[in-house]
Formats: sequence, C-alpha cells, structure tokens
Amino acid sequence: MTNTSSSGDRLAQIEALLQQSVIASNERMTRLEQTMERDRQESNERMTRIERSIGQIEQLTQSNGRAIQALTEDITTFKLAVEQDREEAKAERQELRQVTMGIANLLSSLDSDRPTILRKLNFALG
Repeated sequence: MTNTSSSGDRLAQIEALLQQSVIASNERMTRLEQTMERDRQESNERMTRIERSIGQIEQLTQSNGRAIQALTEDITTFKLAVEQDREEAKAERQELRQVTMGIANLLSSLDSDRPTILRKLNFALG
C-alpha cells in the first residue's frame, strides 16, 4: 500500500504542477492579449494621426498649387502690362521725335524768313 500511496502522492503533485502551469500559462496569455490590444489601439491612434497629417498635407499642397497658379497669372498679367507700357512709351518717343523735328524745322524756316524771331526766342530762353 505504500507503493500505491506514494504513487497517488506523486500523481497529486504532478496534477498540482500541471494546474499551476495551466494557471500561469493562462495569466501570461491574458497579459499578452492585453498587450496586443494596447498595441493595436496605439497603432490605430498612430494611423489616425498619420491619416490626419496626410489630409493636412494634401490641403496645403492644394493651397500652394492654387497660390502658385495665382502668382503665375499675376506675373503673366504684369509682363503683358509692362510690354504694353513699353510699346506705348516707344510710340510716345517716336511722336516726340516727330514733334521735335517739326519744331526744329519750323524754327529753321522762321530763322531764314525772320531772323529776329529766333534771336528773340533764344534771348528769352537763355
């Protein structure tokens, strides 16, 4: 009977060890599941922040694109205005040259007809 009794004790010890092992394993599994859940939540939060950042970057990119387009249009308009001003200034200089030549011709003809008028003008201006 001692043999049976010692076998029973041994069996009880093994069962107790197995039960402790199962309990410890279950506790580890629970901790792992909790850690995995926390990691999943943190990952989801990070993903949400990343998606929000991407949305903001897309908005900034679109806004910058619109600003660049507006600046390009303003520069084009400015270039056209400058070119038009140049053309007008060129035409006005040509007109001024013609008027100057006309005045010079008039004075020249007045001087040959009436030399005193030109001298009086020179005297008044000088």
